[in-house]
Amino acid sequence: MATSISPFHVSRILNSPPFLHKSNAFGFSSVSCCSVNPLRLCSNFNLRSVSQPRPSSRRLVRVVATILQEDEEKVVVEESFNPKGFLEKENEGTYGVSPSDGALPSSGLEKWTIKLEQSINILLTESVIKILDTLYHDRDYARFYVLETIARVPYFAFVSVLHMYESFGWWRRADYLKVHFAESWNEMHHLLIMEELGGNSWWVDRFLAQHIAAFYYFMTVFIYILSPRMAYHFSECVESHAFETYDKFIKSQGDELKRLPAPEVAVRYYTGDDMYLFDEFQTSRPPNTRRPKIDNLYDVFCNIREDEAEHCKTMKVCQTHGNLRSPHSCTGDALEDDEGCVLLEADCAGIADCIKKSIREPPSATKT
Repeated sequence: MATSISPFHVSRILNSPPFLHKSNAFGFSSVSCCSVNPLRLCSNFNLRSVSQPRPSSRRLVRVVATILQEDEEKVVVEESFNPKGFLEKENEGTYGVSPSDGALPSSGLEKWTIKLEQSINILLTESVIKILDTLYHDRDYARFYVLETIARVPYFAFVSVLHMYESFGWWRRADYLKVHFAESWNEMHHLLIMEELGGNSWWVDRFLAQHIAAFYYFMTVFIYILSPRMAYHFSECVESHAFETYDKFIKSQGDELKRLPAPEVAVRYYTGDDMYLFDEFQTSRPPNTRRPKIDNLYDVFCNIREDEAEHCKTMKVCQTHGNLRSPHSCTGDALEDDEGCVLLEADCAGIADCIKKSIREPPSATKT
């Protein structure tokens, strides 16, 4: 029995593709997902009749990737991130998950705890920003050097804690280790670029950045052990400030940057042969859908700015426990069946949850 589609529904489908949308919060196009997996398409995108064969997920992903790649040069991140605006997201349910993800509503105590954690993070971030604004109001490259020295610290702090949990048999999630390492790899290249531009030429700048980074590492480890959600939100605030800083710099110095050559380290990183780690930290998009061009220093800073936007989105996803997925975890035929992407792994959120589960539950076998 054939099904019919009214002209009204056809016009809505043609005018508003369900798998692409403009995000007001971040200011650029992204794949609309019904789950935490960025490669899955929404299940309600089904225009076929009962008698028609089911198209493969691999074909759908290839179509989405092609559209994103064709539109890549048209998308420009114009809006700045506002960490204060993220507090409003908790009204949608558990922080970092929309109702379509199937999350249960947060309890009153949990909402209060989330608001307290975020308020502390915002206060700390704004305090550091005021200090940096005072010290580096007219020295951009030195400021960027300090920012990048600090920004890469949380990712290997996360990895350190997760390795400790693995040693005790409390936790084993390869996706988190892969993505966090790729994020630290990306931030390390940002730092190398700033060093090549002379941002670390003054001893006082190196001293300040390195000592802040050392303090920030231990602080992040402590917060991450107590509340991974709070640690991820703090990193989101730091990355959002980095995005805003680069965005303002590009808009004010864009003409001059276009006349300057790109550092060699930036050319190698953004246009090299091995782009696996470059794709790995961008959890909101399928692999191979962003390939930057580097013709001058302006392109370098535009790509660094977009990297910071990707870090922001990943940190937001991480605030809901268990949401983070590597872009390379579910590819090919595994997309046909969600069970092919599910790993039975030891898992816990924070030190208290890990100790409780280690006492109540025996270690379970894992799939690798």
